[in-house]
Amino acid sequence: MTFDVAGEAARAVRERSGAWRFIEGFAAAWAEPIEPQDGWNRADLAAAEEQLLVRLPEAVKEALSLFGKRPDLTSNQDRLLTPSELRVDDEVLVFRAENQWVAAWGTTLDGDDPEVMIKLDLVDRTEERWDTWLPRFSLACVEMVLSESLFRDGAGTADRETSEADVSLLEDHFALLPLHSPGTRWFVADDLVVREDDRQWLWARARTPDAFEQLLKILPGDWTTDY
Repeated sequence: MTFDVAGEAARAVRERSGAWRFIEGFAAAWAEPIEPQDGWNRADLAAAEEQLLVRLPEAVKEALSLFGKRPDLTSNQDRLLTPSELRVDDEVLVFRAENQWVAAWGTTLDGDDPEVMIKLDLVDRTEERWDTWLPRFSLACVEMVLSESLFRDGAGTADRETSEADVSLLEDHFALLPLHSPGTRWFVADDLVVREDDRQWLWARARTPDAFEQLLKILPGDWTTDY
């Protein structure tokens, strides 16, 4: 099936229902469709609220109840926490952990679809702080699902260091997605997703073998590949 990644991402930026539609459509086209059993039930979420003594933002509950049990969408590299693993740190709800525990993502507890922040694990703990990541939790979920798709085993993934030619090649051949987490740009073309990190590294995912060959033609270089 086809899925308009760029168009649906634009809708996801405008409203959180668009974010959930994006994740459902992307899962169906690039992985497997989301099923009712792929989410946590409201009793699990209520138990988490009771344990933490906080009200979970509505967007957090919607996400976990929709796809919280789908590690192929959320936890190939970094990890979405289960309801019982959620914790509060300086009034920030921690919901995602970096794969080597050197960073964590959290959301404020204000509003239905609050801001998301990131904290790095530093040698000097007094220097650690929560920095802005994305303006809405639902948008961070879109970014998470796209990011985790880049690390799915045997699914047409590739990565390499950037070259001087990559900036113009990306801008000429791909559409830029409106996801603006610090240091990261997202690009899409037909059946291709590419993430550029700090103008230093490229991560790519191709949905089909033909798209994978197209990636290597558009962005030639010394890719490390998994197909």
